[in-house]
Amino acid sequence: MSNLLENLTNPALLFFVLGILAVRFKNDLKIPDSSSKFISIYLLLCIGFKGGNELSHNALTNETFGSLGLGFLLASMIPVIAFFILRNKVDISNAGAIAAAYGSVSAVTFVTAISFLEFEGVGFDGYMIAVMALMEAPAIVVGILLIRLFNKREGAERSQPKRAFLEVFNHSVNNASVFLIMGSLVIGYLASDQQAEGIKPFTTDIFKGFLAVFLLDMGLQAGSQLSGMRKNGGFLILFAGLFPFFNGLMALGLASLFTDSSGNLLLFAILGAGASYIAVPAAYKNAVPEANPGIYLPMALGITFPINIIIGIPFYYYLIGHVVMV
Repeated sequence: MSNLLENLTNPALLFFVLGILAVRFKNDLKIPDSSSKFISIYLLLCIGFKGGNELSHNALTNETFGSLGLGFLLASMIPVIAFFILRNKVDISNAGAIAAAYGSVSAVTFVTAISFLEFEGVGFDGYMIAVMALMEAPAIVVGILLIRLFNKREGAERSQPKRAFLEVFNHSVNNASVFLIMGSLVIGYLASDQQAEGIKPFTTDIFKGFLAVFLLDMGLQAGSQLSGMRKNGGFLILFAGLFPFFNGLMALGLASLFTDSSGNLLLFAILGAGASYIAVPAAYKNAVPEANPGIYLPMALGITFPINIIIGIPFYYYLIGHVVMV
């Protein structure tokens, strides 16, 4: 309870709540699109650079490769589980899109979890940045494969399935977020300690301030999506609230076989529990145009994201300290 209360008073989280309240009270508060994009770039750059620099201080071990393999497994397995739960509740295309969103990851949730660990003074390994980047693409591709396998209708989008698959695969692995965070990770890995120290005021000292502004923007977006989610049925709302905990607990249990780091375990749990609301909509806009973003986007951003950062992070942290590590 103390961890939960502590997280609820975190300024960055309170700015997120402030954004939601601004929408609910019909306030005209807005973050300019250009500023929002810049902050997104900044956060991903900092995460990648710091993770790469941290990775340079650690040898590549069996734990490293095992963790990378587990990340790929989770990103491939979670969308399959989600798809078979959803296929009889919504049409095949929307089931595949929702499955892809919940199999992929939320970089912002990951950033918030890192901020929580820093606040608690808990370390984590730099290779977790690579795990996050690796988990972005597989779920997107698996979702497309499931849609094409189970959708018996012959449509225009299926006339050239090989070409469509290659386009989605290319978009997944060449996604701007993945490209930036992986590139920053490599740069951080190559930088010496002296070089990293030289840009520390940019990558570390002002990080939490920018995170607060970004979460304010996320609160504005999440608040605007909530009303649309209510129109699509109680089952999807229930799914968006409960399925992430199933994934997070599964990821936490499997990760405990590879690492005994509290920080790594929390990040694995939140990677499993997160849902993508950036990469998946971008990839599926052209690849699966019949999938309705008015369904899977509010689920990920309006319900799952707030639950993860308000309840999920302190909940998994409590389990790690009182159950897993005991």
